Amino acid sequence: MADHPYLTLRVIIGPATLFGSGKADLLQGIAETGSIAAAGRRMGMSYKRAWYLIDTLNRYFREPVVTPVKGGRAGGGATLTETGRVVLDLYRQIQAKAQAAVSEELRALAGLAVEDAKRE
Repeated sequence: MADHPYLTLRVIIGPATLFGSGKADLLQGIAETGSIAAAGRRMGMSYKRAWYLIDTLNRYFREPVVTPVKGGRAGGGATLTETGRVVLDLYRQIQAKAQAAVSEELRALAGLAVEDAKRE
């Protein structure tokens, strides 16, 4: 989301199950690059951190959200599972609906900000 102001959300699915824009962006990156490492690099994230988040996500849901493919001659990679695609799609829908619901208030809030804050 490049337009400002915008809303970021963290969905608290359960006491230890959080899903927000960072995890959604990581899943989006994996879907687009076919690689956990490449998706992490796009976000300025270490491979270890990206793997940790994927492992965490895979434990959040009844079925894994990402399936890694071991390296070798053909190289490794990763793909979103059907559950992963559904999770990402549902989060993006929630995000879009929430943004639309509060867009007027966000514009009003931005109107109160100093000029430098408006350009960030």
